[in-house]
Amino acid sequence: MLGLLCENDAYPALDTAGFKRMRYSPNIRFIPVRCLGSVNIVWIADALSRGFDGVLLVGCKSGEDYQCHYIRGSELMKTRGTNVQEKLKQLALEMERVRMEELSISEFHKLPEIINSFAEQIDEAGPNPFKGF
Repeated sequence: MLGLLCENDAYPALDTAGFKRMRYSPNIRFIPVRCLGSVNIVWIADALSRGFDGVLLVGCKSGEDYQCHYIRGSELMKTRGTNVQEKLKQLALEMERVRMEELSISEFHKLPEIINSFAEQIDEAGPNPFKGF
């Protein structure tokens, strides 16, 4: 699995969870991104078409105290959600293979639960049919 994490909130939350020795699935590789708003749908499609079982997107938490350094990156990614669904249909993959979450740094304790529930969801979906091609 691939995890694309916002470098301002989600990635520091992952670091904090690691410092606190919180356990999460080892089957995910994380890449920090400047902002979820900068993530291109093509990146997600390429990852899935090359065999990644799923893509987890974690960005800044929107709301009253929105901390996004790029104005509204998480909100932009939500609006692109329909494009992601269309791409999954084109690839004949399940919608559960891509998940987006919002998280603030102070909610680091939720991140292992998010990761583990996504890993369980992917286990239920089974391996990506593009593996090995």
